[in-house]
Amino acid sequence: MTYVSRLQAQYKDEIVPALIKKFEYTSLMQAPCITKICLNQGVGQAVGDRKMVNTAVDEMSIISGQKAVKTMSTKDVSNFKLRKDMPIGCKVTLRRDKMYDFLDRLISITLPRTRDFQGIKAKGFDGRGNFTFGIKEQLVFPEINIDDVKHINGMDITIVTSANTDEEAKALLSEFGFPFKNN
Repeated sequence: MTYVSRLQAQYKDEIVPALIKKFEYTSLMQAPCITKICLNQGVGQAVGDRKMVNTAVDEMSIISGQKAVKTMSTKDVSNFKLRKDMPIGCKVTLRRDKMYDFLDRLISITLPRTRDFQGIKAKGFDGRGNFTFGIKEQLVFPEINIDDVKHINGMDITIVTSANTDEEAKALLSEFGFPFKNN
C-alpha cells in the first residue's frame, strides 16, 4: 500500500467535486490543483557572517523535510559590501507528497501557533492564481528548537496553483482550510 497524504485524499474526494460544482467545470481536469510550494529565505546579515546561511539552510531543511539550497548574489553591490556569488539566502521547492505534508502542517499547526494570529490577508495573489505570504519568524514551526536559534529570520511561502484566476485559487485554498482573514 502506498502512502497518501491526508490533504491529497481530501483534495481528490471532497475539494474537486466542490470546485466543479461552484465553478461549473465540465471536466475533472479543469479543477485547479496545487502544483508546488516554494519556500524562500533571505539572510541579509550573511554578508558579515557566512555561517548564518548554513544555519538557515539547516533550519529550512528541517522545516520542509527536504534539503534546502543556498541562493547566491548575482551582482556586486558596494553599498551593501556584497560581492557576486556570495551566499545570501536559501530556498526549497516542494512537490507531490512532501508538498501536501508541508501544507497540512502549515494550516493545522504552524499558522495557529503564530502570535496574535487572526488569519492571512488575501492580498498576496498575483493575478495568475498563485499566492505568496510571509512568516516573520521561523520559531512558529514546531520542528525548530527555540534553544538552538541564534537569529530570528522570516521567510516567504509561495503556493503555486494551476488556477487561471485569483478567485479560483482562493476557492481552492479555502477548501483546503487555509485561514484567510474575513475582511
